[in-house]
Amino acid sequence: MVKAVYGYRAGDRQGPTYRAGERQGPTYRAESRTFQTAEDIIPIAELKANMSEIVRGLDDRPRPLVVTLNGKPAAVVMSPREYDLLSYRSRFVEAVNEGLADTEAGRTVDGEQVVTELLNGLGRKKPRRSSR
Repeated sequence: MVKAVYGYRAGDRQGPTYRAGERQGPTYRAESRTFQTAEDIIPIAELKANMSEIVRGLDDRPRPLVVTLNGKPAAVVMSPREYDLLSYRSRFVEAVNEGLADTEAGRTVDGEQVVTELLNGLGRKKPRRSSR
């Protein structure tokens, strides 16, 4: 039995239809999206046979597609938009972790000191606070 898993659209919440008694398979949770073994893993032969259709459908997929070689994960295929989002999240988390490490190590600067240094670098004097 061949399942057309790559034709599934993000707006369709049903997913594939299973016959009575047929197991759906385990569901894994990754962030806010659910990873579904039956829908998100395809053998490399299926990728080769349906490459253009799978690539065209990547923007409609809510999750990356895992490609297997000899039954083991070999590659992950995702839309450029999904890759950019994943990359952005990774850089953001890394920057937050660096900031937390700096705070723990005592590498912090007072806000007024930063303003003074920036203005001195621009050749300006620190603005006076208005007394209201």
